[in-house]
Amino acid sequence: MLYVITGPPAAGKSTWIEAHATARDIVIDMDRIARALTGPGAPQWNQDELHQRVAQRARYAAMDEAFKLVDQLDVYLIHTMPGARARARYQRLGADIIVVDPGEDVVRERVAAMRSDEMNRVVTRWYRQHRKGESRPVTTQTTRQW
Repeated sequence: MLYVITGPPAAGKSTWIEAHATARDIVIDMDRIARALTGPGAPQWNQDELHQRVAQRARYAAMDEAFKLVDQLDVYLIHTMPGARARARYQRLGADIIVVDPGEDVVRERVAAMRSDEMNRVVTRWYRQHRKGESRPVTTQTTRQW
């Protein structure tokens, strides 16, 4: 089964996966990939643009391979704001789309505490899209202590 986990930055998408995935499952998380590809002491978030580029290519390669296996094991993919093309692909694969959203105030507080100011633009864009009815939250509670 393919699970696509969406939600604004710092919503708790990785935490949701930690609560549901098993060691046998495949987890495709851009932050985890970037950390795996950078040296000791690299930031957990807000990676350098060059690191992000390499991590993004690794993510696409992982997705292509993992999608071939969704009938054999569970695949968890974090995709903050999938566009129409991606959503159509996920739908063809029979994905279960999970929206993690603890609320805009909580997200903005988390972003202010641990992410770059640029991430606020992504939060604004996500909530604008969300308010238009393009996504529907499945969780409104906070997912972990920040």
